[in-house]
Amino acid sequence: MQSAIELIAFAAWRLKVFHRLALLLVLLLSFHGLAGARPAQQHQSGVVTRVVDGDTFWVRTPAGGKPLKVRIMGIDAPEICQPGGRGAREALRQRVLGQTVSISYQRRDDYGRVLATVSWQGQDIGRWMVSHGHAWSYSYRRNPGPYAAEQSQAMAARRGLFALGAAENPRDFRKRHGNCHSGT
Repeated sequence: MQSAIELIAFAAWRLKVFHRLALLLVLLLSFHGLAGARPAQQHQSGVVTRVVDGDTFWVRTPAGGKPLKVRIMGIDAPEICQPGGRGAREALRQRVLGQTVSISYQRRDDYGRVLATVSWQGQDIGRWMVSHGHAWSYSYRRNPGPYAAEQSQAMAARRGLFALGAAENPRDFRKRHGNCHSGT
């Protein structure tokens, strides 16, 4: 008789362990689902108050909160100390400084900047910068980036920094020289 009681106790213990493991698995899966979820897209508009370089600027939103430092998603403009860098900054400055722009973003980059798609009067500013030869389409591994066609056209037409002939991708420039921003 004792062996039957031991057998029932052992079965109950196994069932309790199974339930705990199942609960733990459900919790882990639900946490993973939440952790893997992308934040909601945020849309704001504001006035550009300062242009740092060819892909970064400050914007003040109507809510009057802290100004946002925004990096245009999908492009990579030359560093300020790189040939074409000052021209890229000036092109962006003439286009958006003092203007109300719309920004759509989900996250911040490693420097705390809002990574955003930016538009002004319905025009995609990243697309404009690349198509006028002031920036590269931001490529990653084998992905040529969102503005690859515009970059090819700007290169073929030798627009902007591509008129220089030996224009160097900012990623390669940063690998060799580092970031040349100071206090921005």
